[in-house]
Amino acid sequence: MALTATPVTTLTMVLPSFILAVGVGYSVHILALFYRYLDKSGKKEDSIVRAMGHSGLAIVMTCLTTAAGLASFSTAEIVSVAELGVFAGVGVMLAFIYTITLIPAFLAIIPIKAKSRLQVDRPLFDKFLDRVTDFSTGHPRAIVIVSAVLIIFSLVAVSRLHFSHDVLKWQPETSPVRISTQKINDELKGSVTLEVILDTGRENGLYDPVILKKLDCLAREIEGIEQGDLFVGIASSVADILKEIHQALNENRPEFYSIPDNPKLIPQEFLLFENSGSDDLEDVIDSRFQLARFTIKVPWLDALEYAPFMEDIDARFRAAFGQDADITITGLMTLFCRTLNAAIHSMGKSYLIAAGVITIMMILLIGSLKIGLLSMLPNLAPIIITMGIMGLFGFPLDMFTMLIGSIAIGMVVDDTIHFMHNFRRYYHETDDVTEAVRQTLHTAGRAMLVTSVVLSIGFFVLMFASMNNVFYFGMLTGITILLALLADFLLAPALMAIVIKPHDRNNKEV
Repeated sequence: MALTATPVTTLTMVLPSFILAVGVGYSVHILALFYRYLDKSGKKEDSIVRAMGHSGLAIVMTCLTTAAGLASFSTAEIVSVAELGVFAGVGVMLAFIYTITLIPAFLAIIPIKAKSRLQVDRPLFDKFLDRVTDFSTGHPRAIVIVSAVLIIFSLVAVSRLHFSHDVLKWQPETSPVRISTQKINDELKGSVTLEVILDTGRENGLYDPVILKKLDCLAREIEGIEQGDLFVGIASSVADILKEIHQALNENRPEFYSIPDNPKLIPQEFLLFENSGSDDLEDVIDSRFQLARFTIKVPWLDALEYAPFMEDIDARFRAAFGQDADITITGLMTLFCRTLNAAIHSMGKSYLIAAGVITIMMILLIGSLKIGLLSMLPNLAPIIITMGIMGLFGFPLDMFTMLIGSIAIGMVVDDTIHFMHNFRRYYHETDDVTEAVRQTLHTAGRAMLVTSVVLSIGFFVLMFASMNNVFYFGMLTGITILLALLADFLLAPALMAIVIKPHDRNNKEV
């Protein structure tokens, strides 16, 4: 990023945590198998080879699926989202390269002797994994039904989910910035502006009293708008300056606070004002008197609340001027709305592309269309349930919480690939679903459990942050990682137990 002069933004700042989440998973899977084989055989080099051979293909596939999913973000309309996709993908590939080169190299160099490791904890750990195996394969239909109910309930709750882009609410209520902005909203009639650029299409077009009077009428009309929390504090344009000039040139009499009816007076009054030394006109018109700036001041609100207001303003101006002038809506308010809309569109498109690519790669990895499609259920369930939690408790879907999906896809898919890859291997050896699940959890499952717990704690630490967006991001990402672990420990084995019937034991499609 430094070499390409790419700045750190509010979106790309999650890159370290994301790459750490993916990279740690790669390393732990290799190390867990290495120590398991080392304790059994006592041969270090042989244990390295067996660990790499056992998890190598799964790590390659997890890297490819994660990178492919992230690459879909590179087509986003928002530059920072596209940068996130590019550099997160590069980071995942680097994590993969470093894992398969440095981990075996360090294991070969560092003196490590075979010994009984964690003698007290391991039997307890193994008993836990055995109970998980017996429960998931012993009650598969109950697990699938409960999972289906949770997914359906979450989908209903997702309908309550609302998009949001309110940077001010990211700050705590005691923040000086939030308090000061609210003070400006209440006392000084707003802190956000909507700018309307009026192009008359001709030089000196603003000398036309008809156009100026329409601007004046629109200002008075717009200042009366009040839509819930949104109200117009001030609406001003060059017409206000001209009225003040006209009044000043007529002994400040109140009845002359208006636009002159005589078109010949307008350029003269503007010329007198400019010659007085004031540069106020430069803020509202161009030097050719062709373009005019119309400023509307409103309070700071959620960006989504501005969208209907902007459409209303645009409609009012086009109705007033028709073909007599070109209207352009711009300003800070427009920037908020367009950024959020582009982010929503980009994220939605990217997630669909990622889901499609990952589904295809899962089918190719497993070698079965049916099993490949079923394996997507443990991938999608944690994300759907997390979104349901957000909808149920009213958490906003903003620029930060939308990133949870990208991290969740990386973590969930990686765990599912490791589970399915190992399950398929052990099933071919044992022809028994329960035993295949047991051996899978004792190998890949051990690493999945460790990485999920450690990473979820790492994200839960973000709940100590003072900013609300970071708090929600850490909490929800940690929850999603734990849900992904539950899905791979319970739902995935249950699905295998249901799909693979006893009379299909010799079906090598799996």
